[in-house]
Amino acid sequence: MERRAQPWSALPWRAQLFIGWMGAGGLLLLSYGLTHWTSHDPAQFVSYLAIAVIASRLKVKLPGIAGTMSVNFLFILLGMVELGFGETLAIACAATLAQCLFADRPRIFQVFFNVNAVAVATALAYGTYGWTLRGMPQGGISVPLLAAASVFFFANTLPVALVIALTEGKRIQNIWSDFYFWTFPYYLVDAGIATLVGWLNRRMPWENSLLVLPAVYVVYRSYRLYLAKLEDEKRHVEEVASLHMRTIEALALAIEAKDHTTHAHLQRVRIYAVEVAKKLNLPQEEIEAIQAAALLHDIGKLAVPEHIISKPGKLSPEEFEKVKIHPLVGAEILERVNFPYPVVPIVRAHHEKWDGTGYPVGLKGEEIPIGARILSAVDFLDALASDRQYRKALAMDDVILRVREESGKSFDPQIADVLCASCAELEAIVLAQAPAADYSGLSVNVKVERGLTPSAGFESTAVKEALPRHEGGFLSNCRT
Repeated sequence: MERRAQPWSALPWRAQLFIGWMGAGGLLLLSYGLTHWTSHDPAQFVSYLAIAVIASRLKVKLPGIAGTMSVNFLFILLGMVELGFGETLAIACAATLAQCLFADRPRIFQVFFNVNAVAVATALAYGTYGWTLRGMPQGGISVPLLAAASVFFFANTLPVALVIALTEGKRIQNIWSDFYFWTFPYYLVDAGIATLVGWLNRRMPWENSLLVLPAVYVVYRSYRLYLAKLEDEKRHVEEVASLHMRTIEALALAIEAKDHTTHAHLQRVRIYAVEVAKKLNLPQEEIEAIQAAALLHDIGKLAVPEHIISKPGKLSPEEFEKVKIHPLVGAEILERVNFPYPVVPIVRAHHEKWDGTGYPVGLKGEEIPIGARILSAVDFLDALASDRQYRKALAMDDVILRVREESGKSFDPQIADVLCASCAELEAIVLAQAPAADYSGLSVNVKVERGLTPSAGFESTAVKEALPRHEGGFLSNCRT
């Protein structure tokens, strides 16, 4: 396998150390193979070597990463059955070298790592084959080949996944399971073909094993067809995800059109919340939920009267009661969306407090979903740092002080610590993404020239007859 890499100087030191370690191991094994070289049939070795190098051109691109996979592994297995250790190692390294050189401008250290990693994997698989073969009846090579193929698969794919993880800061288990694990059945197919060829070679001249070439092409074509299907499915998933996010952003614009104080607030809260979630190492599904909830957490304000939303001063107790319904209404609206991740619980609980004094239910501590705890702290911080109708924005130092004061009261202490410690870093990310996150283009202040009168006409400007005042004063106390 091979993967395009960034310059050596840009690699983290852990990745450089691991590449060096794998290189040293591979070079030692190659030295051992050359100094203990044995060849029972040089013509067979040369034939297998040539075909393996040619087969390295039959490679397929792995989905999701800039890497490829070749079908030359079959000849490594044939080498285990028919050839010596040095010959098998030479076939594996030569085919891998050819595969790398056929790539588009590979980096030297990338070729160095791939060749030596394959040398290590081949040596482990060769040793596994020999050790397993001792316990088999005469001619029983199927189980040893399956064992060798399995060992080679793990020894070949895990180091590549680890280098990617160290280089890109991702989890090795995610990279390995997403991009490499699905190839395991093809290693087993190659083991089955190698078993058949080994059986034929024991009953007729080895040249007949060249009949395996059509099978190699069939394996290659099956790779290509399967990968094409995976790419189509991946493209479809990405399109659906993109449509999903655009729908979420459209709903966020509806909130912004209703509540003008949220100009840029939603996008800032989204960026802050997602980055805090990453720093807490939350699962990707939870991060996706937080991203959607950050944009939609105030959608329930659509049910709050406009005069309350836009009120420049403090709210009355009755007005606050109206405001407190927005987490519930927002959750009820979003329940109909059927999100693939838990958005609704975050929206419903984003005004709950760590000490249990929040609303609408009064959840306490870890009863509050982690996404809601993050959103609550982030929303509070950005609200204080932004201008409102009833006050000016506070200085960031004062905002951080207020967040720390509420730690253990309104907010999860761990989240408050992460947020305050990372505030400058998060603000830099917001500024970097600000152009892409500008949702201020709604035409709410445009004057429309066309349209002379509404269909039902205008309200009469004549003085209306005063309504009679009832003794109970009911009508006089109503807001119209």
